Amino acid sequence: MKANIHPEWYPEARITCACGNTFTIGSTKPEFRVEICSNCHPFFTGQMKFVDTMGKVEKFQAKMAASNERRSQIKKKVEERIQKDDRPLTLREMLQLAKK
Repeated sequence: MKANIHPEWYPEARITCACGNTFTIGSTKPEFRVEICSNCHPFFTGQMKFVDTMGKVEKFQAKMAASNERRSQIKKKVEERIQKDDRPLTLREMLQLAKK
């Protein structure tokens, strides 16, 4: 085995969370800073909150709102066309009406 290739081991490495919680572990780094820990994570606390650091939740919610708006516009167009015409519906139109 080669000598002096292993990193230094810190048996008392300190972990500091954004919520203020601190604890120790063994690691090759002496100190860590984390955004979330078991003290403040929704899974462990039972509280409903979004853990979002990059705006992904808002982006997803905006996509869903746009999708719902577009779906309602399509449904409205199909219903207007049904009222205007007496011809039978196409399969696509029937499927669009079924999506609610």
